[in-house]
Amino acid sequence: MAPPGTRGPRRGLTLEQIVDAAVEVADAEGASALSMGRVAKQLGYTTMSLYRYVDSKDTLIQLVTDRVIGPAPQIDPALGWRDALFAWGMAEFESIMKHPWWLDIPLGAPPTGPNNMAWLEAGLAAIAPSGLPESLKFQLVMNVSFYVIGRTRLVREFSASDPDADADFGRIMTQVLDPAQFPAITRALAAQTFDADDPEWEVSDFAFGFERLLDGYERFVESFDG
Repeated sequence: MAPPGTRGPRRGLTLEQIVDAAVEVADAEGASALSMGRVAKQLGYTTMSLYRYVDSKDTLIQLVTDRVIGPAPQIDPALGWRDALFAWGMAEFESIMKHPWWLDIPLGAPPTGPNNMAWLEAGLAAIAPSGLPESLKFQLVMNVSFYVIGRTRLVREFSASDPDADADFGRIMTQVLDPAQFPAITRALAAQTFDADDPEWEVSDFAFGFERLLDGYERFVESFDG
């Protein structure tokens, strides 16, 4: 965004203040609360005054989505491509979980803000040592990001559900399912698949699935012959 000109009356707001206020609103009330009027109220200004800095709600949303994803992670260059890509994906997961309402904003087009571009650059740098063609590296990095977004959405919804209902799932299913008709499910329940004793289950469950995705990546890289 170009800096404002210096001619004319002094402005009482900055673009940074507007975006910060928008993030505060969304943190408190969710993404659905984001509007020019609500952000103006948060700042103590009129709605029309915001249009001197942001031309539309759509632009405001773009600025907010780029702000909340934050700066790209600094990945240790000594890491192999798999560990580097794992660190990159985990950083994206943690960043989204700080502002989970970000998941409610429709992605009508690929994000193009400076933070998002820095994240993409870091992801491509992470997978660079794999030796794959550039087009494949781009596809694999984007696929990791899609996995992160999808699984983070699932983690968010599970986290918001009733913990008592979740805990009862295994017990109820054990009582109502016929082991002869559902032997695989019965074995899984007997192994206490749904016992969530891990206080950090969101992270461990996400990481487990992510590692399995990277297992496939590793096999693909090893078998790629150009």
